[in-house]
Amino acid sequence: MKIGITCYPTYGGSGVVATELGLALADRGHEVHFVTYDRPFRLDHFHDRVYFHGVETTNYPLFEFNLYTLALTSKLIEVAQYQKLDILHMHYAIPHAVSAYLAREILGHERIRTVTTLHGTDSTLVGLEPSFLPLMKFTLEHSDGVTAVSNFLREKTLSTYQLDIDIEVIHNFIDTKAYEPKEVCKYRELFSPAGEKILVHTSNFRPVKRVQDVIRTFHQVQKSIPSRLLLIGDGPERSDCENLCRELGLFEQVRFLGKQDALADILAASDLFLLPSQSESFGLSALEAMACGVPVISTSIGGIPEVNIHAQTGYIAEIGDIDRMARYAIELLTNGAKYQSFSTAARERAVKVFDKDIIVPHYERFYERLLG
Repeated sequence: MKIGITCYPTYGGSGVVATELGLALADRGHEVHFVTYDRPFRLDHFHDRVYFHGVETTNYPLFEFNLYTLALTSKLIEVAQYQKLDILHMHYAIPHAVSAYLAREILGHERIRTVTTLHGTDSTLVGLEPSFLPLMKFTLEHSDGVTAVSNFLREKTLSTYQLDIDIEVIHNFIDTKAYEPKEVCKYRELFSPAGEKILVHTSNFRPVKRVQDVIRTFHQVQKSIPSRLLLIGDGPERSDCENLCRELGLFEQVRFLGKQDALADILAASDLFLLPSQSESFGLSALEAMACGVPVISTSIGGIPEVNIHAQTGYIAEIGDIDRMARYAIELLTNGAKYQSFSTAARERAVKVFDKDIIVPHYERFYERLLG
């Protein structure tokens, strides 16, 4: 098959999954064309059967606002027509699914199918804006196929937009050969010179991630167990989090690492992953940790319980329950047998349920059904 993929190319769960899907499809013999305004950040070297088409917008003075949706539509038409694409797969509905719909209608006679994959905030936040809601509903109803990354997101979307369509759940996936436990990790000694336990969190430092809850949980844990905290990523609340660490006297024990390419190695060097979010449609960061054999302590919201199984791969607490999360962390970090059991179960679940070799064929079958 010849597949066009559009996503937001910067750091973020939807862009990561879309890029990894394209690379995996190419490895399985398909021809993949990425169509977006910038090269996806994980598309960092040559891949056979993978192509990138940049979308350029005009700066004509008459247009006060950027016309990216229309520019994307034109580029999708061009690529679909000349590369003879079979599928236009849009990750994140607004505005990508709108452009795909327009492109398909303009192409008219061309045999092409559009797929929209919902990743979360496109459905639960952006699409609920009054100016976008009718557009969101229309484009989902007129996509040839719609998928969601969790059962939670599927049900939330159907009820929110009062849709009478089929939405197929295809979970996010991970390369469990890239994310795996490591007996000897060079980062372990660097981050834990005295053998302290390492807690870790990755996010975009937005309010919905509740990173300050991570810090307050760690504040309690380190009173009982010699430990360090690694915070990976960057975003608007980073300065507030740094100030909180100073206020709590933790700044020497907390490392703010920023955005990291060596994420898998850092996770493999860690003991426990904290995810206290108040909204997560899937929880890809938790899955990345689990694949490295790192148990997860998370909240119970959204799609997280579809990934992290309570009292098996980690523990689940309610939003804002810092005391309970700290107790769970201390329990795991002081009980070697239980910790090993959770670590093994986390790795096994990642491999047996969410590995790319299991999930990517699901997308292939979905495409094939649409093409008839």
